[in-house]
Amino acid sequence: MTDKPIFVVQLHDARRLHYDVRLEVDGVLKSWAVPRGPSLDPVVKRLAVFTTDHDLEYASYEGVHADAQYGSGAVIVWDAGIYTNLTRDDRHQVVNPAQAIERGHFKVQLHGVKLNGAWAFTRTGDDWLLVKVRDAAADPAVDLTVTEPRSVLSGLTIQEMAAS
Repeated sequence: MTDKPIFVVQLHDARRLHYDVRLEVDGVLKSWAVPRGPSLDPVVKRLAVFTTDHDLEYASYEGVHADAQYGSGAVIVWDAGIYTNLTRDDRHQVVNPAQAIERGHFKVQLHGVKLNGAWAFTRTGDDWLLVKVRDAAADPAVDLTVTEPRSVLSGLTIQEMAAS
């Protein structure tokens, strides 16, 4: 057990395949739907649509949604781990995660099975962007959405979960 907040990335095959990036903030999972998934290339800016909060228990959910409440379709836990808040204000003081999201910029250090290093969520109008920060974990040559399709919990692909 750790006192660090958790993060989870769930691959969800709803109307369209997307990655739900969820970070624990104030006892809930703050969530962004990232249609093309996280990129390790700092030049690539991925659309991230801020969505509804989820209970912490949802972080380990895998299965097939039958109803439209969360979007019908298969879900796997594509990645999971803990994160460190890197968001600072003008005086270099740590900004509370909820305040960072409210202000429209949240920078985190992920410590996951697949995703590691620093990432920035930045609001641009109604939507957000998810961008990999230039660091040792950045690698423009690797696309984890292609090379690492399996769940970190069950080992299943999204297609295998849908068929189960």
